[in-house]
Amino acid sequence: MDIQTVTVWIKISVFFYLLTVLAIVDIIRKDFGTIGKKALWGMIAIVPFIGWLVYLIFGFRKGKKQKAGDSTPNRDR
Repeated sequence: MDIQTVTVWIKISVFFYLLTVLAIVDIIRKDFGTIGKKALWGMIAIVPFIGWLVYLIFGFRKGKKQKAGDSTPNRDR
């Protein structure tokens, strides 16, 4: 392999890595109702190359953003 091919593969890898990190950060910041659901979305998001896309299509709108300064999940009591 020449240096150009290696450079292209590195750029593609970094791109997918950043998308995965963004999906995980979004999962951490949202409340999905239970820890189990949050963990499930986290495991889906870390699947190489397609996990972030599955999360974006199916899970992105499922979670609710927590209010600023609220460290506890939003639950009806």
